[in-house]
Order: sequence, then C-alpha cells, then structure tokens
Amino acid sequence: MRSCVFIHTNHKQLVGALVSSYSLKRNSAQPDQFDVRIINSDDYPFLQSREGQPFLREGKTRRWYYEDLQSFTPLRFMPPELMGYEGRAVVIDPDVFAVGDIGELLGRDMKGKALMCKPRASEKRFASSVMLLDCAKLTHWHCERQFNELFELKRDYMDWISLLCEPEETIGLFEDEWNHFDTLNAKTKMLHNTKRRTQPWKTGLPVDFTPGEKHRKRARLGILGRLAFDLFSREAPIVYERHPDPRQEQYFFTLLRECLEKGLVSEELLREQMRRNHLRHDALAMLEHLRPLAA
Repeated sequence: MRSCVFIHTNHKQLVGALVSSYSLKRNSAQPDQFDVRIINSDDYPFLQSREGQPFLREGKTRRWYYEDLQSFTPLRFMPPELMGYEGRAVVIDPDVFAVGDIGELLGRDMKGKALMCKPRASEKRFASSVMLLDCAKLTHWHCERQFNELFELKRDYMDWISLLCEPEETIGLFEDEWNHFDTLNAKTKMLHNTKRRTQPWKTGLPVDFTPGEKHRKRARLGILGRLAFDLFSREAPIVYERHPDPRQEQYFFTLLRECLEKGLVSEELLREQMRRNHLRHDALAMLEHLRPLAA
C-alpha cells in the first residue's frame, strides 16, 4: 500500500491546506511515491452534529462550536481508518508546510512504535499536529466514536489531542524540525505556523477564535462570575497580527503564488476566501510584490 500524507482542515483553513499539499510534493525528491489527501471537516457530519453541546476539556466542560478555527482537530485520528488500518501515514495540520522532504519521514525506522511525534516543551504531553503513523498498530483509533466520548464525559479533549490516552511505550519521538513551531532555519523540515494570532495568510483579519488564556480565566469562575466575565470582558475586535519573521510570511506566499501559476488554486477561489475573511484581503497584492527568498 502506498503511503499517504493527510492534511486535516475545515473551511476556514482551506487555503493553508491547499498550499500545504503543494509544498509536500514540491519539496520531495520522489513525489510519486506517496499520496496526499485533504480531510475536510465538512465531509464528516458528526463534527457538526454536536454544535453547542458541552464536552470535556482539561477537566472542565466547554461548548463545541463547529465554526471554531480549529474544529478539524479530532480528524487527526481519522487516517488509520481511511487507510484500512494498513501501511504508513503522516497526518499534519493545515498550517504546516514542507521545507524538507516528507519522504524521509515516511521512510523512517519507527523501531516498532505505533506512532512518532515530538514532545511538547516543558509539558508532559505530545504534539499531535504532525504524526507519523503505523496504521496497523492503531486499530483502536475510531475517530467518531472517540469524539462522541468527549460529550459523554468519558474522554478529555486535551488528554486525547496530547496523546495521553496512548500507552507511552508505543510513542516514538522525532526531531523538532519535523514540526518546527514558527521557526524557519537551515534545520527546518516542516514549518508549523502554530501561533494562530500571527498566521501569515490571516494578517489584518478579525480574530475568529477565543484565545486560550480567556477560556482559562473564565473556567476558574463560578456561574455568576462567568456571566459577569462575559458581560464586562468584551473588548474591541482583535485582529490577526503580522508574523514576526518576514521570511515565513514570504515562504507561504511564494508557495501560494506557485499554486496559482500552476493552476492548483484559482484567483476566483482566493477572492472568495478573502470575502469570507479566511484569507487576508491584500493576498493578491502580496503575490505581486514578492521578492526572492534569501539563501
């Protein structure tokens, strides 16, 4: 069975997913040796069926909203099913872009582990945003069933997404550069624009997610406290900021321009994404004024 790289996304991050897909083939020495497949949350009705319902996260209940920027994250656990529990797969977020050759990761000696990823810094958790999977060893992954367990309060979202539900001995570690958080240097294999507020294709748009620190402050309050917090913590609209590293902004738009030139995305699609506030409104102007990437 051919290996496959899966990019999970929703309608808000579709442009990122398309650029990511292109980057994987573009930067591989053997692009015909693996498939790339986008998993779109719109194709999985179970994610929308729980709209507004409470689920368990970090020991507290929060409400599930399909319009959240990252409502696609449960689909990280879908690839083994889609592969028929056979072969190897890599699954990545739609804000991850290949700089190196993904074929090197797909061919990695996994030393008998079921999956490989990188650890979270200063946390006893794992980063599941880029994973190498041996699908035959993950027959216990059933995405829809386990998603529903969040709402039955049998499974905690953060434990699930941080891989704390997996036996630790089945998890192998790879180098940081295969999931390089907002870092682009000579070692980078996969660039992950993980800081949502500074994703390069969103600059200037109104922020369409609730910052984690606000959730944490609200969660510590009682019912009356939460009502007061919601009433008095309304602020002026927050916008996405420019990425602090111009090279990462330039890298994304270089890839996007190549996608446009090769007919992999259309100007019509980009204009529609701008109208929907999913792509910065000066995106086409950015493509016109790109400078060559520095060596």
